[in-house]
Amino acid sequence: MTNPLKFVLVTPARNEAQFIESTIRSVVAQTARPLKWVIVSDGSTDGTDEIVQRYLANHPWIELVRVPERAGRDFAGKVHAFNAGYSRMGGVDYDVIGSLDADTSFEEDYFAFLLQRLSEDPALGVVGTPVQEPSRQIYDYRFVNIEHVSGACQLFRRRCFEAIGGYVPVKGGQIDHIAVITSRMKGWKTRTFTDRVCLHNREMGTAEQSTLKARFHCGCKDYAIGNNPLWELFRIFYQITKPPLLLGGLAIGSGYIWSLWQGKERPVSAEFVAFHQWEERERLKKFFLRHRVSSARELRPYSAERVEAE
Repeated sequence: MTNPLKFVLVTPARNEAQFIESTIRSVVAQTARPLKWVIVSDGSTDGTDEIVQRYLANHPWIELVRVPERAGRDFAGKVHAFNAGYSRMGGVDYDVIGSLDADTSFEEDYFAFLLQRLSEDPALGVVGTPVQEPSRQIYDYRFVNIEHVSGACQLFRRRCFEAIGGYVPVKGGQIDHIAVITSRMKGWKTRTFTDRVCLHNREMGTAEQSTLKARFHCGCKDYAIGNNPLWELFRIFYQITKPPLLLGGLAIGSGYIWSLWQGKERPVSAEFVAFHQWEERERLKKFFLRHRVSSARELRPYSAERVEAE
């Protein structure tokens, strides 16, 4: 089926020589290719630029933009790099804009699938898929929420992206969460579709830090966007059961509690926090209601009537 939606991509890339060629090959092989793909080399010094340049001659819809080298690696810098690519879209007639990490790969119908989902539902503002990491773990959507869209690859309807004002340059992270939650605040639907998977070739949040340190910072970021304390408690209990066993969940909890104790200023509005916590309370209610109904069904004695009804 021919998809009428036209899309563009932006990829911030900072020292991604190890993974970016896999990403380029995935995009080049797509059955639905972007009108334009801007790869922004964010001061790369490891050969990232040279890898991208090898593809430019045969794929004129790919553009390489280089921004000056900066000290450190943070999410605000990633947003500034994204915006440098976004600014190159002037004059391009597109319906959808995607943010794609430089360390991802996927099947050849990946974008065609997501564009079709957007075509089918005009109320959808942001779409994506689950992310599979080297550990082979995929998000558990009981505690991530099917409405969240991973920052590894987010496709925004253009009108939605413009309505939220793009990404917020928060140094500590959660730029993808903030964008998706703000989209729902603005009345758009957001959705992860589990029919496809995006492979993230590096563990998220571990580019320059250990796994436990990354988990600690996850807790800090959870606090920063206003996670409901009860929701965070259940998240910690769940993460305790995942590698690294016990320590990972405790590290997330430590980051959240440390930020709370420090009284860290949140980079989002009170309205944002109130909306976010309301959503989490509603999800917890639904979770417990499903659990209670399921338990009640198990406790009911078997009978001919029950067997017939089921």
